[in-house]
Amino acid sequence: SSVWQDLISVSLCRGRGDGDKGRFCCFPTDPLGDVETWSESVDKVLSCKAGQIAFREFLKSEYSEENILFWLACEEYKKIKTVPEMISSANRIYSEFVQTEAPRQINIDCGTRENITNNISQPTLTSFDTAQKHIYSLLARDCYPRFLKSDIYQGLLRRNDSR
Repeated sequence: SSVWQDLISVSLCRGRGDGDKGRFCCFPTDPLGDVETWSESVDKVLSCKAGQIAFREFLKSEYSEENILFWLACEEYKKIKTVPEMISSANRIYSEFVQTEAPRQINIDCGTRENITNNISQPTLTSFDTAQKHIYSLLARDCYPRFLKSDIYQGLLRRNDSR
């Protein structure tokens, strides 16, 4: 088994997830049991902890890991319940991904970036929606088809087939 397969196995949650999506595909018995379903849609990959990890490893190999990290940060952000936590998290997302020269700057149009910048002092739960939708479509349209052809995904499929 390769290093990234080990990493995915080690990184997976153990047991059921309590997320809004119902169940994760990762269970103690076979954390990669649903690998075949990932080819159905990018949503299948993103709604599954194991899928997120595998997709992230792939994006890392393409030097575009910031896309999934931003998307995941936005998903967490939308679950926030308190204003102080929202402000803190919004500023963290902004400085990490959105502002010009951010360490993991995402590729969004200047209008979207400007809009977020102008409203960051008073964030709402929808502050990053436009940028997140753009990054989602980038992931779905560009990265996901390459992921399905990648050694990472194909290796996980073969690993499951050989069981």
